[in-house]
Amino acid sequence: MNGDNEKVLDTYRAFLLLSEISGDQQLSQRELSKRLGIALGLVNSYLKNLVEKGFVRVTTFPKNRYGYLLTPKGFAEKSRLAYQHLSYFTGLYTVARQDYLKLFRKIAAEGVRGVAFCGVDEVAEIAYLSLKEVGLTLDLVMDPKASGKFFDKTIVTPAIGLLSGKHRIVITSLKQGEELRNELLRLGAEPSSIYQTGGERG
Repeated sequence: MNGDNEKVLDTYRAFLLLSEISGDQQLSQRELSKRLGIALGLVNSYLKNLVEKGFVRVTTFPKNRYGYLLTPKGFAEKSRLAYQHLSYFTGLYTVARQDYLKLFRKIAAEGVRGVAFCGVDEVAEIAYLSLKEVGLTLDLVMDPKASGKFFDKTIVTPAIGLLSGKHRIVITSLKQGEELRNELLRLGAEPSSIYQTGGERG
């Protein structure tokens, strides 16, 4: 499963890069890194790969800077990846919805009324729908890159979230599941209070 997730993340980043490059601006690696929130070194290796495959060509523009342009083959690849990701997210929605429903039913059966979410990405929104269906309340939302709101909850960092009292914590990120769990444990969360889909707990 993790290998599959890594592969999906890989093609998703390639798709994001191709989408940025297909715009009318010529962007440098640094600008692409900033726009996509992907490390500069990673952008560099993805671009090398895309150039080797003939999807992108390098152009120079004033002040010895490099820009990147999509080739006709690159446009075709971008469309292919867009379609692939559409079907991936449809599949992800169905599977995640069922997994979280099962998990929240199990938590509710333990007599728990409310939970905390840790991790905010596309999976968290799916988890929220399942939570509502089971009738549990969302007490707290945590994410290391805390910013903004998740529905009506202000997102806080795990360090602040754990200070607010004891919660049953549900990991709600597919990409960072293990990292978030390790971070919670490092901050002193009880292993038995952390839940993940796929039957993992503690």
